[in-house]
Amino acid sequence: MNQLKKALIENRLESRLKFFAKYKVLIIDEIGYMPIDQDSSNLFFQLIARRYEKHCTIITTNMPFSKWADIFGSATLDRLLHHSQIVSIKGTSYRLKEKRAFLESKAEE
Repeated sequence: MNQLKKALIENRLESRLKFFAKYKVLIIDEIGYMPIDQDSSNLFFQLIARRYEKHCTIITTNMPFSKWADIFGSATLDRLLHHSQIVSIKGTSYRLKEKRAFLESKAEE
């Protein structure tokens, strides 16, 4: 979204949207990690609308499904969920697994 905002400011949004829209698979990792302002949400909608029913878009987020409308907006969410596959992964963080094991071993000493 930062790249789209920068392209908008530089008056080259159309070419940047085409750039991201052309890929057969686009992976957007950790969306919602940082707050998304209204302008970013609108730009993201434009990207998703261009890719809608044409190419695969994979989105990862640690936000609960109940907050997706807040992150994406209802129009974007509608396009994301239509024809979608949702994979919900529950459990402890893989990134923290080694750290927890280390802390537990120290606590036992």
